[in-house]
Amino acid sequence: MNSKQHAVVDSPYGPLTLVATDGVLSGLYMTEQRHRPAEESFGERVAASDGPFPEVVRQLEAYFAGELTEFDVPVRLLGTEFQRSVWAQLQRIPYGETWSYGELAARLGKPNASRAVGLANGKNPVSIIVPCHRVIGSTGSMTGYGGGLERKQRLLAFEAGERFLPAG
Repeated sequence: MNSKQHAVVDSPYGPLTLVATDGVLSGLYMTEQRHRPAEESFGERVAASDGPFPEVVRQLEAYFAGELTEFDVPVRLLGTEFQRSVWAQLQRIPYGETWSYGELAARLGKPNASRAVGLANGKNPVSIIVPCHRVIGSTGSMTGYGGGLERKQRLLAFEAGERFLPAG
């Protein structure tokens, strides 16, 4: 049985729920996020200054301050083998850049799997740190984001150099 804990921290995008499984970050969820697990599955609530969370919080704060472009906190991504392969590719998308779903599928060696890639992308359990917001439609369109398209647009604008993060 896995031991779980969670903490809630403030961010420019509203409260973020951090979840750790056996002491390793396994979830980062926004409010009203699609595919957000039930609150009771997050385990005991602890202070963000406890357990595995202080370094996650430090890196998130540095990211939102525009001082960090690449996270290096350990993550435990729980999903199917295919989902984990998609999520591993997401971590290769450079800060401030975007890839299309088709490009992501091609990099996985599955050029006809863009829809499956999109579904796996949408179920990413560690948003922001595993940057699923950096994936866009083949035409450059803002398609699907579990945290909502407005948040996706704001994250991409922020990474493109817009340092003001309007409330939303």
